[in-house]
Amino acid sequence: MLKFISFGSGSSGNCYLLCADDNILMIDAGIDLRKLRTYFDNYGINATHIHNLLLTHDHIDHVKAAGAISQTWHIDVHATSKVHNAIDNNRRLSAKINTPHVHHIRHNIPFDLGAFHITPFDVPHDSHTNTGYRIEYEGSVFCLVTDIGHITPTIIEHLQGVEHLVVEANYDPQMLLHGRYPYFLKQRITGPTGHLSNNETARLIGECCSAKLRNVWLCHLSEENNTPETALTTVKDMLQNNAFQKYPNMTIRALYRQKPTGFFEIFNF
Repeated sequence: MLKFISFGSGSSGNCYLLCADDNILMIDAGIDLRKLRTYFDNYGINATHIHNLLLTHDHIDHVKAAGAISQTWHIDVHATSKVHNAIDNNRRLSAKINTPHVHHIRHNIPFDLGAFHITPFDVPHDSHTNTGYRIEYEGSVFCLVTDIGHITPTIIEHLQGVEHLVVEANYDPQMLLHGRYPYFLKQRITGPTGHLSNNETARLIGECCSAKLRNVWLCHLSEENNTPETALTTVKDMLQNNAFQKYPNMTIRALYRQKPTGFFEIFNF
């Protein structure tokens, strides 16, 4: 059995776990170590079973605790060379990743971490690089793609045949347009290296959706320009005429911004 849990998803901090018995894979580490310790205690997670950490990109809400986590639990950290360099040069990150735990990845070059077969791929965003992860485990496929500036053929390609998908639905266009953000920030969010709107996320799911898709989790919702209810309503309404009618077993949920979701059991054998 493989379980998935989110400890937070949004600009306040992102961190996810895929748990396969005593082999736990962490994706992003934007939540401070003390809070993670509490969450681990609450959910019975043994940190010594976390062997690897995948980083999507170098923004602080995704890498805040990467160095501290790696040092504390001796976890290997996998990211592109540009992301590792950015972490090394970021003065806001006092704890750095020790050299023995630094592992460089390259987009479209698959690698194995225990029973996890992982394919990293390029995602446009205004960071040094940004990576989506397609993860195969025991014949099933999980994918996480976030902070998406715009939909690319590469993203569509790697979402084909996915059964469990974590995908960004950052903002509602009307809430952003009429909200209090300054013009330059609105331009950054809606630009080609910014974030994906609820509407764009729905189109992406609809284009990639197949009979295999069982779970969709909407991640990285804006606190200012979105709500879980808005995101879910928009995505479900836009998919109503195709995905839900064709694939009634597909479930869509929105991840919490600042608290754990609890475990989802996603692969059953």
